[in-house]
Amino acid sequence: MSAVVYLKIFNGDKQDVTLVCSKTKVAPLKRLTIPRLELTAALLLAKLTKYVKDQLNLTNATTYLWTDSAITLTWISSHSSRWKEFVKNRVSLFQDLTQQAHWRLVPGKENPADCASRGLSAHQLVAHKLWWTGPPWLQQDSSSWPTHALEKDLNVDLEEKPGVLLHLKAQPIALWDLIDRFSSLNRLLRVTAICRRFIARLRRVPHSSLQYPLTLGDLEEARILWIKLTQAAHFKDQLRSISRGERFSKSHPLTKLTPFIDHQGVLTVGGRLKFAHIGPESRNQAIIPRESRLAQLLIGQAQLRTLHGGTQLTLRQLRSSYWILGGRAPVRSFILKCVKCTRQREVRAQQLMGQLPPARLSPVRAFLNTGVDYAGPVSLRSWKGRGHKSYKGWLAIFVCMTTSAVHLEVVSDYSAEGFIAAYRRFTSRRGIAHSLFSDCGTNFLGADKELRKLFSSGSAHSRQLAQLLINDGTQWSFNPPGAPHFGGKWEAAVKSVKFHLTRTIGEDLLTFEELTTLLAQIEAVLNSRPLEPLTDDPYDCSALTPGHFLIGQAPTTLPEPSLEQLNISRLSRWQLIQQKLQGFWKRWSTGYLQRLQAISKWHHPIHQLRIGSLVLLTDERFSPTKWLLARVTALHPGSDGLTRVVTIRTAQTTLTRPIAKLVILSISPSEE
Repeated sequence: MSAVVYLKIFNGDKQDVTLVCSKTKVAPLKRLTIPRLELTAALLLAKLTKYVKDQLNLTNATTYLWTDSAITLTWISSHSSRWKEFVKNRVSLFQDLTQQAHWRLVPGKENPADCASRGLSAHQLVAHKLWWTGPPWLQQDSSSWPTHALEKDLNVDLEEKPGVLLHLKAQPIALWDLIDRFSSLNRLLRVTAICRRFIARLRRVPHSSLQYPLTLGDLEEARILWIKLTQAAHFKDQLRSISRGERFSKSHPLTKLTPFIDHQGVLTVGGRLKFAHIGPESRNQAIIPRESRLAQLLIGQAQLRTLHGGTQLTLRQLRSSYWILGGRAPVRSFILKCVKCTRQREVRAQQLMGQLPPARLSPVRAFLNTGVDYAGPVSLRSWKGRGHKSYKGWLAIFVCMTTSAVHLEVVSDYSAEGFIAAYRRFTSRRGIAHSLFSDCGTNFLGADKELRKLFSSGSAHSRQLAQLLINDGTQWSFNPPGAPHFGGKWEAAVKSVKFHLTRTIGEDLLTFEELTTLLAQIEAVLNSRPLEPLTDDPYDCSALTPGHFLIGQAPTTLPEPSLEQLNISRLSRWQLIQQKLQGFWKRWSTGYLQRLQAISKWHHPIHQLRIGSLVLLTDERFSPTKWLLARVTALHPGSDGLTRVVTIRTAQTTLTRPIAKLVILSISPSEE
């Protein structure tokens, strides 16, 4: 393979051609076809020509390249993507090296490169004119050079890639992709104005430049453009009818607006305010379809201008320039989806009130199913005399889940040992509980860390307590974290105990014995509360109380006369006691239990929560603007199939919370 470069010099009318450079290359060891070798030789010529032009600073000189291979010339004259990989790579390199060159075909006998390929003796080389000056016609003017037409040989493999037949269908330009990419109208208008300037620059429109800042006129043109595009997409038939002078049906929403097309081509409201002394935009507002993306951007801009005002204020701001079909409905819907407004409304999720647990509906002995909670702290004094020291004490409140009976114990500290001692005193007088219910540790707001640790389901203290309960055959159940309303039974008891305690002692400090005595009296009062409203029957003087299930009567009732002198057999006395006890349970099931049938709140089920829903995690310690944003990762439905507890993931951690602590954000995935 070889390549030869000649330089043609014009000296007046005389044209001289002389040899400048040549290069030969041995064929590679890898066997190649003749067309591929000729293509490689042509590539050698292209590289050599570029080298000579760079060295002699002849970058702008006219260049002609010849090859005696018609196949090579066919490859070079077509796009590189048409050929297979070997030819494609070299043709692509050709086109980069010889962008301004003219390729032509020369017969092999007139190709001086063959002299180097075939070889010449020294005697032949000295007098070989073809080698030193090229073919004779090269010294003539380029217009008289011979031309040789390409003849395609059908028997030669051109290494062409298989053809792919494409069927193209013209589609309208997707103009709406741009508007869907922005959540701010101002940003949309600015980007649109810049795009319009760029298009004008490509069209060589006078005074069009990208260097100057955007003007008010540019933004106004962008605004009118999007209004017209939106109307053309949603009001295509209506615009055609108006241009033809046709009328709408009476039920059409545009009929009452008497619309017309203004001088800018915008569909506007006709109305009855032609002579009103207001601006033209307020008299003839642009009509915007409520389901369009532009309507959402306009409402969002109006809400920002009114500082997140309500529906009426936002609608008034809109009506100064636009008439969005649907009136208040689209504005109200947008405000309901606004995250900042949702934070301030604090509309928490509410599920249908669940079924009462079996522990509250089973006619079993008192305190067989018990709920426990802590109250306090309460300040105590070490003794009555002078020089006493004050310290904190706590109240352990045990509530019967069935009869609402209350048992109160004073705890000197909040250690596991202190609670175990109180629990031992409770079970010694009330019997061992089958089930024990309590809040999780996170519900003890304001309590010390040790108290929360005591009631945390994963702490060492709770394991110590659980081992004690297991030995007694008691099952300890925790409510979900952050859900104090799940333990409404003992929360109500805590409230009642505090009610009597604060009114009795006020700011006084009591000793441990005095507080124990006072709590026993408060316990008697609470166990004397009626479980059902008193009737108007003058003969019904006694109400069913928790004390009836403990001692057969209310603890605060005056003692009855002794019946020991009456001649009643032991069997009759035992039957009398059983009859009274059965009467208590009958009144409990027919009176008190029926009062629990009605639902006092949370009347409707909700099904808005699903995996992936975006929510706000409420926290009473912070303002709504600082509530954490979270996403639901798991649902925990109850026995009725309704979800009241979910697992959520915040930016820092994963939590399990009741839905009452969540604010559901009405945001679709496309709006996120």
